[in-house]
Amino acid sequence: MSSETPTESPEVPTENTMPPDVPDVEGKVKSSDSQVDRQVEGSDEVECLESLSKRQRKKLLKQKQWEEQKDLRRQKRKEKRQKRKLERQSKLDSNSEESGRKRMRREVVPSTLRLIVDCSFDDLMVLKDVKKLHKQIQRCYAENRKAFHPVQFYLTSHGGQLKSNMNENDKGWVNWKDIQIRTEHYSELIKKEDLVYLTSDSPDVLSDLDEKKAYVIGGLVDHNHHKGITYKKAVEQGIGHAQLPLGNFVKMNSRKVLAVNHVFEIILAYLEKRDWKEAFFSVLPQRKGAVPLGEANDSSTRALSEKEGEDNDSDSN
Repeated sequence: MSSETPTESPEVPTENTMPPDVPDVEGKVKSSDSQVDRQVEGSDEVECLESLSKRQRKKLLKQKQWEEQKDLRRQKRKEKRQKRKLERQSKLDSNSEESGRKRMRREVVPSTLRLIVDCSFDDLMVLKDVKKLHKQIQRCYAENRKAFHPVQFYLTSHGGQLKSNMNENDKGWVNWKDIQIRTEHYSELIKKEDLVYLTSDSPDVLSDLDEKKAYVIGGLVDHNHHKGITYKKAVEQGIGHAQLPLGNFVKMNSRKVLAVNHVFEIILAYLEKRDWKEAFFSVLPQRKGAVPLGEANDSSTRALSEKEGEDNDSDSN
């Protein structure tokens, strides 16, 4: 009896038997499948959207937009934080500046000195000169508001062309503070013995300011057409008169007749500095050719001199 043992066939290793010249289409098939999937998904989405109500589609669209704008919102939040930070800093700086102004304002000590601009010369001026006077009064008001020792400011005999021009070009004058604008003549408001008319024609020279007095500045822009009119007025009314000590400290190349605002500002400066020389040279314009007395010479005088022309002068000093 013979027994047969089965013969085992040798194992043949499995190899990739794909011919080398056959292209690999698997990737393309997958890519094609993914495109198909996307198209299917897109069509499914469209079908899904179509199946939704209008309100649901609107809600879904808003959700999508919200997701897409996430970075933009983050950037806006950052900008907003920076803006708030800058605003806080600005507020701190502003509070600091305001407290500084308050501290400075507390140092202001109003003077009891009364300073009057006499506006009774309205009929002696043409409209062009009235407008110049208006500007000078505006300057006086502004300087007095910021002065360390503001004076008691009066406009008297206010009316005529000046009032009409102010109504037309400066309606805010009715709200001016710390000033008395009166139609009355100054003699009706102030005691006669307290009045001192400031005029360059007076033989009396001020050495100091008496803060119990009321000093009058002639509100006249006349380009020297009415010389000596304020001095004559003071003499006729029997009131005090004087001129600023300009000639004691200043060499000028033009008449010692100053604009209304220059006289006003010099008095404010003197009340602060208590020094006439400093007061004059802190106010007088260079075109006046003003140089310290004793330092003037022909060359400097010629260099600083200028034709007086339209000088915007009043007949006060």
